[in-house]
Amino acid sequence: MGYSQSKWDEFPIKDYSQPGKIGFHQLLEAKPILDALDSIPPKLRRSAPPPLPEVSEIEVIRHYTRLSQENFGVDLGLYPLGSCTMKYNPKVCDVLAASHKIQELHPYQDDRTAQGILQILYEASDFLAKIVGMQKITLQPAAGAHGEYTGIMLMRAYHRDRGDTKREEIIVPDSAHGTNPASAAMAGYKVVEVPSNSNGCVDTEALKAAVGPKTAGFMITNPNTLGIFEREILQVADIVHDAGGLLYYDGANLNAIMGKAKPGDMGFDVVHINLHKTFATPHGGGGPGAAPIGVTNRLADYLPVPTVEFDGSKYYLDYNRPKTIGKVRAFHGSSAVVLRAYAYILLHGKEGLEKVSEVAVLNANYMAVKLRGIKGFSIPYAGNVPRKHEFVLSASDLVKETGVSALQVGKRLLDFGVHPPTVYFPLIVEEAMMTEPTETVSKQELDAMIAGFERISQEAYSKSGLPESAPHAASVTKIDEAKANRPKTMQLTWRQHPTGA
Repeated sequence: MGYSQSKWDEFPIKDYSQPGKIGFHQLLEAKPILDALDSIPPKLRRSAPPPLPEVSEIEVIRHYTRLSQENFGVDLGLYPLGSCTMKYNPKVCDVLAASHKIQELHPYQDDRTAQGILQILYEASDFLAKIVGMQKITLQPAAGAHGEYTGIMLMRAYHRDRGDTKREEIIVPDSAHGTNPASAAMAGYKVVEVPSNSNGCVDTEALKAAVGPKTAGFMITNPNTLGIFEREILQVADIVHDAGGLLYYDGANLNAIMGKAKPGDMGFDVVHINLHKTFATPHGGGGPGAAPIGVTNRLADYLPVPTVEFDGSKYYLDYNRPKTIGKVRAFHGSSAVVLRAYAYILLHGKEGLEKVSEVAVLNANYMAVKLRGIKGFSIPYAGNVPRKHEFVLSASDLVKETGVSALQVGKRLLDFGVHPPTVYFPLIVEEAMMTEPTETVSKQELDAMIAGFERISQEAYSKSGLPESAPHAASVTKIDEAKANRPKTMQLTWRQHPTGA
């Protein structure tokens, strides 16, 4: 169980270097290139050529192909990042998004020539609205945090339109995602934190004490970041609404409740939906992304423009929304990402989406029960209560008894072909390992990860030293975490850099 030795050790590219080898075909005349180089000021030019290996084209291709094989992603194995919902993206959705029919569209072309994509955007909006129990959707936001910011701006516009300008506070639970307070602060609000109770849910008495005439809204996800469903969510909604505030749903954990519960039925006024999480569109890498926002009718007037509408005969972009907060993204969002989510929804249907959540919850609870029985690990906050799609494992006993930390456990898991869970979040759990296997992994994969935790526990208590010095099978071994945050002083320990550096 583990990765094979790095290919860099077997094929260092510098060993293939010979003077005169050329790794490219020169299709352009050299003179224009040399003329361009001459225009570079002397002080910006190298004093000597860089010490690059001289290799053939096929050697260059093999080198970079091997480098690409050093990357880990959802197509290669289990990626249980808690709250990130890193699950396999069906390739049929990518095939659709790669079609020339979407690639050659232009947002400035006449609506009459883009009825196909406008219909998809309209129907996708309708699907999403029904799934989360909202009345109106905007597809513009580019990612979860961008969706949060947009949602808070909608809340601000609502209060200001009513002349309620003294509402300057956004309340968040102590278990909130870090983007929640950041988005609220970016929108100009003061952030008020309320604690969790002994069951890991919002302390309603503390919430009652926190709300008041300054409360603009309350941001929360349900199930929360501990993977626990907030059973008192209807009471929470009443507390916030009675104070004149609005309730914001962070959609990061929507993968747990599709077909089972709707944020709209819980009393939420604003919902953001992470298409890259729940609906299996590409995740990370800087984009493109999409996090549609759903709202109730009382917030619909403030949505960004344009929205996609249908008049019974044609689809069109509607800019007639006088109270709009304005655009938050160029044009009308990432159409190709929405197309992928649209296809994913059609592939599954209502019953299929419900099954997605059922299997995600089953996988998480299977792992939670198995891992909490391993020496050194526990699940705090009513550890025997079933979790939803994720759970937070604590390595606090392990670090106290052996000195092996959650971070070191995560690094050691890399040696077993598993990406580590999210570590040290949420902050209310010591030595937290936030784990979300998702519905896309098999029992065999789950058992392999559980076996990895068992082995690490054994290594820790036997004082083997292996977890503390991990990873051992990755291309880059253990790094200095402090220096890694300072690029100029970062020092990596390479097994062997392909250029010999």
